[in-house]
Amino acid sequence: MKPTSLCLIAALFGGAVTVPAMAAKAPPALTAEAVNNAGKGPEARPAKPANAAKAAKPSAAALLRAQVLLDRAHFSAGEIDAASGSNMRLALSGFQKKAGLEPSGTLDEATWAALNADSADAVVAYTLLDTDVAGPFDSIPDSMADKAKMSSLGYTSAAEALGEKFHASPALLARLNPGKDFSQAGDTILVPNVLDTEPLPKAAKIVVDRSDRSLTLLDAAGTVLAQFPSSTGSEHDPLPIGAWKVNGIARNPVYHYNPKLFWDASPGDKKAKLPAGPNNPVGVAWVDLSKDHYGIHGTPLPASIGKTQSHGCIRLTNWDVATLTGSVGYGTEVLLQE
Repeated sequence: MKPTSLCLIAALFGGAVTVPAMAAKAPPALTAEAVNNAGKGPEARPAKPANAAKAAKPSAAALLRAQVLLDRAHFSAGEIDAASGSNMRLALSGFQKKAGLEPSGTLDEATWAALNADSADAVVAYTLLDTDVAGPFDSIPDSMADKAKMSSLGYTSAAEALGEKFHASPALLARLNPGKDFSQAGDTILVPNVLDTEPLPKAAKIVVDRSDRSLTLLDAAGTVLAQFPSSTGSEHDPLPIGAWKVNGIARNPVYHYNPKLFWDASPGDKKAKLPAGPNNPVGVAWVDLSKDHYGIHGTPLPASIGKTQSHGCIRLTNWDVATLTGSVGYGTEVLLQE
């Protein structure tokens, strides 16, 4: 079993970048107190009806706390960033359905009440370890041939590594920790509290829905165990609708690039064997499907999940695919639907 899929990350490079004369104002820092108290008072009041004055938008602190609590409940909003968006609405809708609430995709009083059943702080202090800052951190070349020459496709910075560890964008970590450069072991930083959650039980079925770009794990009784945002194909390489099974799982896989499988391969590209690592084209895990060349896998670009197209496969953040691989195994049913 080796990843030789149609699902290479599609990225466009080139063109001049215009820098505005005046840089945009940086967003204000987020304090642990503001985040951990969000959704427990005025912000948990119900939204006003549609015919009333527009309800106030949740604050960044409220959005961050909600994203962390959703992640802890296994309703992932993808990369935690303290911002509203389609992945956040998808996670809220899934969580609301599981809680028996109206799946509005918005933070209302009933949803906060359900989220607040988890009393853990959403943001906690973390002391940087030697392994967090030691690297090696290397830039990743663009071409497949140059990637193949590397010994591994690891992280490019401590901020990227910490972002993946805590399911967060490096920009959010910077906002939580103004003035910190994440380079010194022993320093204490603020991070999303996502590491002490209970592992998922074994799933009986994976359902991928192209309409909302979701991947849902179900148990044998059809109860939802988890939901993740995903990228699910494109016009050129559509999601292979149908019933399949998991053929196997490869963690930290080597990627076998075959340009003949890609309609948009660069002219002159040759087959290449890319080393393992979180910046490998299929990330930290490959879940092989019974459909040839198709699988569920991670990505080196977590912010792209649910926002961009794939080459037919199902793409998750590296942390979500790692969670998935702990819950599924050989023979797990996979339904890919419209």
